[in-house]
This record gives sequence, C-alpha cells and structure tokens, in this order.
Amino acid sequence: MARLSLLLAAMGASAMTPVALAQTARVWRLDGPARSGESAIAPGATYAPGVGGYESDGALSLPLPEGNWRITLDMGSDKSPGQTTVKAENRRLMVLNAATARGQNVTRRFTVHVHNAGLGAVPENAPGGDHVRLRPDQAAQRNWDDRLTLEFLGTPAVRSVTVEPAKGPTIFLVGDSMVADHPREPTASWGQILPLMLDDRVAVANYAESGATLKSFLADLRLDKVLSLIKPGDYLFIQFGHNDQKVQWPQTYVEAGTTYRAYLNAYIAEARRRGATPVLVTSPERRNFDARGRIAPSLGDYPAVMREMAADMHVPLIDLNRASITLYEALGSDRAPAMFNDEGRDKTHYNAWGAWMSARIIADGVRAMIPALASHITSPPFDPARPENVAIPPSALTSSQRPLGN
Repeated sequence: MARLSLLLAAMGASAMTPVALAQTARVWRLDGPARSGESAIAPGATYAPGVGGYESDGALSLPLPEGNWRITLDMGSDKSPGQTTVKAENRRLMVLNAATARGQNVTRRFTVHVHNAGLGAVPENAPGGDHVRLRPDQAAQRNWDDRLTLEFLGTPAVRSVTVEPAKGPTIFLVGDSMVADHPREPTASWGQILPLMLDDRVAVANYAESGATLKSFLADLRLDKVLSLIKPGDYLFIQFGHNDQKVQWPQTYVEAGTTYRAYLNAYIAEARRRGATPVLVTSPERRNFDARGRIAPSLGDYPAVMREMAADMHVPLIDLNRASITLYEALGSDRAPAMFNDEGRDKTHYNAWGAWMSARIIADGVRAMIPALASHITSPPFDPARPENVAIPPSALTSSQRPLGN
C-alpha cells in the first residue's frame, strides 16, 4: 500500500484531488517554506477543494476520501515550547496536552475515520436510498463532509502531519446523543473521547446521532451505512434506550421486553453476518438524586433486558448504566452537576469532564470484556467510585442548544 505523507506548511498551496491524495505521496509542511517536492498551505489560507486549508474557526482541513487514515504528527517548535491538544472531525479527542520544549521533537500517532453520506446506487426497483438521510444541520457537520479536519488547541506546536491509509480493526458506534460526536461545545459524549484511549492501530467510527432510536437509525439509513463499511474483525458497539423508551414518540417507541429485544437482536445478527463482533453498552443513567442521595432509576427495564440478551446470546456487555450510578453517587448531588451539559441544568447529557469519565468506563469495559482489543487500550484502569479530574481545551465552536432527546 502506497504511503501518503502530508506535511502542512506556512507558504504556498498546490492543487490535489482526493484520489491523488489516496495514491500519491505528498508533503505539506507547517514550520517553514515548502522544500523540493513538497506543497504548502499558507497560514490562514481558506480551504479549497483538492487543496486544503483552514476553516473559519482556524481548524485545518485536508481533502481525504472516505476511509481510515493513520495520522503521524511531528510536534515541536524551534521558536517556543508548546502544549498541543488535537481533535479530529466533530471534536474527537486524539491528543491531549502534549508538551514539547523549545527545539524538541515529539511524535504522536492516531487513526481517524473519515466518512460521507453516500451509499452507492440503489438497484433498479429496490427500496432504500443512495445516501444517509440527514437534516441540513447534520449534513453541514464535519463528520459528513469531503475532508479530514484537525483542530490544534492549547499552545499548538506542530511541524508536520503525515497521513497514510490505516489497517486494523474499526470500532463502529451506533446509538443516541450519549454516544454521538457533538459538533459544538459544551456537550460531549464518550464516543468523542474514546479515540484518545486507544492506540493508533484501531479506528473509532462514530455514526451515533442525537435523538436517535433503534427504529430511526434504520429509517435514516445510518445502519445501512455502517453495514456497507463494516468487515470481518471489526466491532459494532450498540447503545440505545434513552429515546427508545419514550411512549410519547409513538413511531419510534419500542417496549423493553418485546420490540426493544427484537430490534437489538437484528443489529446483533447483522454484525455477526458480516464477521464483526457486536458489543452491547447499557445506557448511562440520568442524574436524578432521591432524598437519600441515591440515583433514582429512570430507564425502566431497558438496561436489564440488554444484560439478559448479552448473557443469552454470548455478546460482550459494557455496563455503563451501573458504572454511571456509582460515579454520580461518588460525586454526590452537589458535585455531580459539574460533569453535565448546560452548567448542570441538563441532567442527561455530559460536558467534556463527564464524557471523559464515561469514556474511561468504556475503555475499562473493553479491556475486561474484549480480549482482542485489550492490548490496544492505552488508558490506565479507572474506578468510577473514585472520580478523576481532567482539563480538555475547548473547541472554538459553541452552542447553547441542547441535544435532541433527554
């Protein structure tokens, strides 16, 4: 497989199509003029198709086709020390607070999944569609465009970026807002933080969506998109429940003991038919404390049904539901709001701190329940009864609008 090198630079730009990117070694540099055989993007150059450039918020975008891409960053600066955080696409955390002294070179690697909405042509007279059904606001997100976007946050010091096609397993995520890649601060989910906790040989492909249910995920052709890409050796992490339980949403409601079980069974079967491993993840609880300082369950029988199915069908289970209760109660009713969106007024969705700790729970679950992936976990063990602090530099894009669902 041809190696593709992209080094982003401060001067000049040369045209390049996604096809050329996938087939030809290219060098773009960030720390000086382009050398012989290299290309460069001038600081502040607006993104141009086939060329690359910067978005309005300062994020760097490169024209890359759909696929998994292994990114190597040569970090450091001859002029000053740096502390660099990197997020990809819709704020997926890839590098956190990487420190470099003046003149030092540090290498960091990670894999990014790039996708678009295309599903290919529909056979004549067949039902379905040729693309995932997206609202205008969803279609405008970085997760669905024709490029790879990287945010360099903190005090960035990045000399160059190397990109090459990645091999290895992909973890596909399907679910609702508690899993999804949220495009704007402050809302966040474990799906956005998990990439940091894996090595560069595993890709995380997040197809979850705010407000989604088992039924709507099918109707919007999101599962079709996942199934068009998933391959033997990959994983399908499934987390639904928050919206599926809503009787007031009659078109997508599924009853815990019957239709919820049936739809989960279909997702499991579709993954296994393609040689992939399904993994069930119970939904985290809402932050509702009772008078005794205990969490009052709000998800009915849905977590219990998922546990039963995992046992009966020999499916790995990550019990985020139970661990989230332990975490909230360890923090207590006074401190727990600090891990939630909208300054704690939102009792369902997390901010970066909450997403971090839930991702730590997921990583530990992977280590315990999926032996083939255990060696790829880079984060140390985490006890939800002992919450930990973290500082994640925020992205530039913000919104006061809460995610769909609750």
